[in-house]
Amino acid sequence: MSTLLAHVKIKEGFEGHWEAIAQRVFSATHDNEDGCVRYEYWRGFEPRTYYVLLSFQSFDDFMIHQVADYHHNTDFRDCFEDFNLEWVDPIEDASPLIQSETSGETKEDKGEVWNNYVLNHSSEIPEWWLEHRN
Repeated sequence: MSTLLAHVKIKEGFEGHWEAIAQRVFSATHDNEDGCVRYEYWRGFEPRTYYVLLSFQSFDDFMIHQVADYHHNTDFRDCFEDFNLEWVDPIEDASPLIQSETSGETKEDKGEVWNNYVLNHSSEIPEWWLEHRN
């Protein structure tokens, strides 16, 4: 499983536009991706802050999401004032999710967009996660 939390701050005046995109991408993701476990958007307490929880059955399922036309070809990046994508790891017996897989391999047959996402989003599993996993 691959689970991430996106921390997003939207440019002033873009909140409605961002939320409309979020609704479309949420629906398309859940309608089209069998590997999607959780994909949810939330407003944060501070103005113009949002969070997105993404959880997929595998790193490759996360990549399928990343390169999907309804995700990759949106203008939502134009809305960002700040964006941080953070790998998260569920605590056993305190979450219904399972341990995060944080990296993948490039694949010749998947093309440049896929491989760029793999390179840009892969990360080593933090040592402290491994120390606390059962």
